[in-house]
Amino acid sequence: MSSHKDNIILVGMMGTGKSTVGAHLADKLGYRLIDLDQQIVQQAGCSIPEIFAEKGEAYFRDLESDVLDRVLQEGGIVLATGGGAVLRESNCKCMLGHGQVVALEATVEEILSRVGEDKNRPLLAGGAKRRIEILLDERKHAYLFAHHHVNTTGKSVEQVSDEILMLCRG
Repeated sequence: MSSHKDNIILVGMMGTGKSTVGAHLADKLGYRLIDLDQQIVQQAGCSIPEIFAEKGEAYFRDLESDVLDRVLQEGGIVLATGGGAVLRESNCKCMLGHGQVVALEATVEEILSRVGEDKNRPLLAGGAKRRIEILLDERKHAYLFAHHHVNTTGKSVEQVSDEILMLCRG
């Protein structure tokens, strides 16, 4: 039986590969993949853009913190967080206490090529490239708390997964 200390928690800007890499890692380890945004949608009963539009970002962040705390009580998981889950210090402390935190990074161009046309990303509304640049700048220090950092630009899912396993498992 694995403990929550065995968990791998992926953080990083949207489009850095958290969900894709998380699925591959979970499969490789025999762990359960938990996508934090999917859990939030399930609990709220509506999409993230609907939550933002109807209740605002503060409500979404409160819900995100509650769901994060709940899912990290489990062991044997790979958790793919939303890009803003690191905006609250309490979330960062929770993650650090429940597994190995890996920050995924990518260039603006790489992120844009992955998510630039995604209408389910309310923070990209109104000029995706400029919004990505602004968000990267605003959050440049937000991921420093992570145990490990992996740049995903130009790498395959397998390469990123192997690098994460090497960092987390030695």
